[in-house]
Amino acid sequence: MLRNHAVEIVEVGPRDGLQNEAATVATADKLALIRRAIDYGVRRIEVTSFVNPKKVPQLADAEELVAMLPDREDVTFIGLVLNRRGAERAVATGRIDELGAVCVTSDSFGIRNQGQSSDESLAAAMEIVALAKKAGRSGQITIATAFGCPIEGRVAIGRVVEMAKRAADAAPREIALADTIGVGVPAQVAEVVGRVREAIGGVPVRVHFHNTRGTGIANVWAAVQEGVATVDASLGGLGGCPFAPGAAGNVATEDVVYMLENSGFGTGLDLPRAVDAAGWLTGVMNRPLPAMVSRAPAFP
Repeated sequence: MLRNHAVEIVEVGPRDGLQNEAATVATADKLALIRRAIDYGVRRIEVTSFVNPKKVPQLADAEELVAMLPDREDVTFIGLVLNRRGAERAVATGRIDELGAVCVTSDSFGIRNQGQSSDESLAAAMEIVALAKKAGRSGQITIATAFGCPIEGRVAIGRVVEMAKRAADAAPREIALADTIGVGVPAQVAEVVGRVREAIGGVPVRVHFHNTRGTGIANVWAAVQEGVATVDASLGGLGGCPFAPGAAGNVATEDVVYMLENSGFGTGLDLPRAVDAAGWLTGVMNRPLPAMVSRAPAFP
């Protein structure tokens, strides 16, 4: 039974979509991608990350890009940060509206991804939310590897629920469950989302899926059936994690919009404009992108 009639799409292409690319994408093209996302209706955009540029060189232009963002009071610009230093950089720009913090379910991946144990990453994420609020911004927390870890394998649902309950104590805007390496399946997604929503009360749940094993779009469907009303997606299906080899692209914005809009959910996004933007992005990347809808004939 459908439980929501509207689903918000958070466009993560400028950050998660580009962070793992081998070729450098020009700052001007990143800005153009953000402007096109606004044109096809997106109102929350993850524009960049404030992390060590040596580790993620593709996003080394964070401050330069943010200084060029359009002045739009109706758009929330999100910056990903992993620690206090990154949070302070984001706030100092004066243009980032929301800080996105990340914690991980396993110690092994936590050390590889951000130099922190699982518990340390959660503590840092909660600190980032507090810092964001003090600076007059909003803060949200993503639980990465919520459906599986590239090093330790399966993740106990109890661990995810425990972390979500602790994260909720920081009163973030929302808590996201991320399938960082694309191993989740719909039945698992339904159970994890359902248990987390029950555990954290009124804190909204967002989801972030990679399509590494072809289950991403089905996982989005399972999540919205469990009451999730906010979904991350990346134009063209670009994406990947530099610290998780083989983690293929995010679910594609145009694919998610096609599925949801034709299933009775409103997203507020203009699909033809998104498809047009995906065509432009294909040219920028100089290769076919993994999304399906933008490569298929228009229908109807």
